Amino acid sequence: MKRKIFCVIGIALTGILAAQNTLDIITLSGRNAFATGFDSVLPGKAKETGSFVAITVPVPLTKKTIIYNSLNYFYFHVDNIINSNNSDPLSLHGFILRTGIVQRLGNGQSIQMLVSPRLMTDMKGGGIKNMQFGGLAVYEKNFNEKLTMGFGSIVNNEFFGPYLVPVINLNWNITNRFSISGMLPVYAKIKYKFSEKFNAGISHFGLTTSFRLNDDNFSGDYIERQSIDLAVFANYQLAKNIYIEGRFGQSMNRCYKQYSSDDKVSFAMPLATFGDKRTVKNIQFKDGAFAELRFVYSIPLPKE
Repeated sequence: MKRKIFCVIGIALTGILAAQNTLDIITLSGRNAFATGFDSVLPGKAKETGSFVAITVPVPLTKKTIIYNSLNYFYFHVDNIINSNNSDPLSLHGFILRTGIVQRLGNGQSIQMLVSPRLMTDMKGGGIKNMQFGGLAVYEKNFNEKLTMGFGSIVNNEFFGPYLVPVINLNWNITNRFSISGMLPVYAKIKYKFSEKFNAGISHFGLTTSFRLNDDNFSGDYIERQSIDLAVFANYQLAKNIYIEGRFGQSMNRCYKQYSSDDKVSFAMPLATFGDKRTVKNIQFKDGAFAELRFVYSIPLPKE
């Protein structure tokens, strides 16, 4: 399969310490996508729903050393609605642990070294075969009061093979009201601050994950889910440290492709895939609009 140039991949790094002025301690999110037709003559439509939960527990050892711990849970569900009947619904669960050290080096510099074991499954058995292992390494530098950047990479052993993603952390306060932040190419926000409690803008999130199937009919197969979500958002502070955010947007290059367990690539990056001769075993449905609502408990990060 030839990958499109803008197909990005990530390991769900929302809430990480880099490229931010705040730290999201708890995030609760629900997602609903509008039903769309299939990429074939198959009648009916498919509908995607999902949820996301993240809990972050940083443990400061000293003023410059932090043990970073975060547990994320992803849930994706697809109903295939054919002739008014639900046919072969799909439910996928992802548990992602990230833990490691964030070390401030002085002079506005810091490094992050995290390991990231993951359990990616349909919750129908499989045990240790549902596990994946990866990690993150980032060097960050504060160039001035308005600009902080970091450079590093993400690596993960997906079910389709090893995947490497070079990343750039960015926190750029262009003016007192206008800012750009994110971990490119995984996620980003262009934000305008209308008041102390309300901001809005454009968000981008690109995610590719793979899940082991343990159902008797497909035991050993895996699903590769891809989606690039572009949305407008509005964020409002409900109370001290508590925020509500709504998003409405369009998914692009969304797919749930099923492959045999031994059908893999040699090596992959966002812009290139090597040794990809896989055969897709299922029919895809089209991209579509989605709506998302999230609640966040966030705290400000102390300056060095």
